[in-house]
Amino acid sequence: MRQPSPPPVFSLFAPPYAEFLPMDAGEGFASRPEVMRGVALLWCMERGHSGEELGVAATRPAGVPLMVILPPSTIVRRLKDRVLEIVEEARPQSILPYHPAPDPEEMCHLLRREPEGLAGELLDFLVWRGLRLDQETRRIVRRIAELSCEIRTLTALQRGVYLSRRALGRRFRDRGLPVPSHWLQFCRILRAAIKLQNSEAPLHQIARALGYPDGFTLSNQMDRLVGIRPSLARERLGWEWVAEAWLQLEWKSGGLEVPLRGLAESAGRRSSESSAAVPPREPDGSGVPSIPDTAESTSGAKRCGAAA
Repeated sequence: MRQPSPPPVFSLFAPPYAEFLPMDAGEGFASRPEVMRGVALLWCMERGHSGEELGVAATRPAGVPLMVILPPSTIVRRLKDRVLEIVEEARPQSILPYHPAPDPEEMCHLLRREPEGLAGELLDFLVWRGLRLDQETRRIVRRIAELSCEIRTLTALQRGVYLSRRALGRRFRDRGLPVPSHWLQFCRILRAAIKLQNSEAPLHQIARALGYPDGFTLSNQMDRLVGIRPSLARERLGWEWVAEAWLQLEWKSGGLEVPLRGLAESAGRRSSESSAAVPPREPDGSGVPSIPDTAESTSGAKRCGAAA
């Protein structure tokens, strides 16, 4: 029986996730971030594992998860240092044992699965993007991500991190970061996107299970804060592209003032735009109007309490 030929060094795994698309390392990636939403990069180390391949993987577009397939065990023993370099420089989403013919269905499962520690994974992603957070701010961001599964308002958030609203807002503003309310609502939306990809339940059921009064409210929140709709979040797998969409929107609106990797070159362009193009900053430090303390209506919150 003929053995299946191994995949090339690099392949793209894109919707509808039926096959792996060979990619030449020299051809580069699409320049528009929205084109790469839901696309993963597959690296078959058996076919190439030099510094050049590591450079391609490490400089891939933000929001594109990396899935590494190790070579046979006899080769892996000689590549321990290279594997460590991959972990440190390229931040793979998955490192998989050798297989001559990867299964698209299994790769879909890996892309859509919820991380065991979403807060930690999100922090690692932000650091890889170039966001340098001091220890206390890292603690707060991690805590926000952890609390996002159970709280919905800024009042509850400031109690959960043991800081006054003023002190919390000032810490994020002084570091050029999005306001705390946006961090909270983004983390809730990120959880919603992961849930949408792992459930066939109707939108309104998922929305209510996550504390939203209805699917319409969730859809509007996603569109406002991240610039995507639930239908897109459901059909394009993975969570990193959702996080990247949020960072891009915060950067364009002025809510994020720290140029991340790949955004630094647009700093001059953004600063030259007319003041009318960027809304004035809100008192809490945001470049876009902050989400109200009670993100849902009173009646909606009552209904959510029963569904949570």
